[in-house]
Amino acid sequence: MMDFLSQNQMYIVLVIVLLIWAGIVWYLMRIDKRLTQLENQSKKG
Repeated sequence: MMDFLSQNQMYIVLVIVLLIWAGIVWYLMRIDKRLTQLENQSKKG
C-alpha cells in the first residue's frame, strides 16, 4: 500500500483536488437552484 501511495502521489493529489472542485460546483448549482425558486416565488407574490 505504501509503495502505491509513494509512486502515485501526483495522481492522488489530483483526484482529491478534482473531488473538491466537483463539490464546490455542486454546491453552487444547488444555491443557484434555490435562488431561482425564491425569485419565482417573489415575482408571484
